[in-house]
Amino acid sequence: MNSPIVIVPTYNEADNLAAILAGLRAASAEVHVLVVDDASPDGTGDLADHFSRSDPRVHVLHRQGKEGLGAAYRAGFAWALEAGYTQLVQMDADGSHDPADVPRLLAALDTMDVAVGSRWVPGGSAVGWPARRLLLSRGGSAYARRVLGIGQRDVTSGFRAFRAEALHAIDVARVRSSGYCFQIEMLQRASAAGFAIREVPIVFTDRRFGVSKMSPAIVLEAMLRVTVWGALRVLRRRDVGAAPKVVAHV
Repeated sequence: MNSPIVIVPTYNEADNLAAILAGLRAASAEVHVLVVDDASPDGTGDLADHFSRSDPRVHVLHRQGKEGLGAAYRAGFAWALEAGYTQLVQMDADGSHDPADVPRLLAALDTMDVAVGSRWVPGGSAVGWPARRLLLSRGGSAYARRVLGIGQRDVTSGFRAFRAEALHAIDVARVRSSGYCFQIEMLQRASAAGFAIREVPIVFTDRRFGVSKMSPAIVLEAMLRVTVWGALRVLRRRDVGAAPKVVAHV
């Protein structure tokens, strides 16, 4: 499949979906879209079906219920890889990611394996966030970067592009994180596998409609998982660096 595909997980995003799809159509005539809906009670899935019937570039994957962001992306990536897409983009459905940035992420795949839409590199920013959320996001990225040895500055960004080869090697089905920690685990796996990764500056704009899915439980999951992964990383390095014991036989 020569066309790239943008995977958009949704749960109660009926107020935002039309604008997202219109923005993607305006950004590129070639881009296909997969809406992965977790049985939204507000009718997001039905609305996605409506757009799909009138536009062959729009596809819809209905899931049985809300199981978390990671599970939605695992299902979406599996669907798109099975369909033969070779360039896959992930983006939020709440309007915080600008569809006009999709071509820039895809352009980075000309020489990279993974492109990350980054808020924390020169030219990137987050608009409309209170100081507490800015501190949480930047601090969380800094902590994960240091503990896991990841070189990228924005490790929690949900706006990314992948070559299919990278996703196959990462083995997305084995990524177990369910919340926003999914983004950290994916980047960690890509980095550990030696893939070429570039951060592309983006302006992140807080949602205008709907309710954020961020919760204390999601933040706690990320902190715990990153800490455990970091501890395991230290133990592995110690094991590799340990000199073998030499037994002298007399």
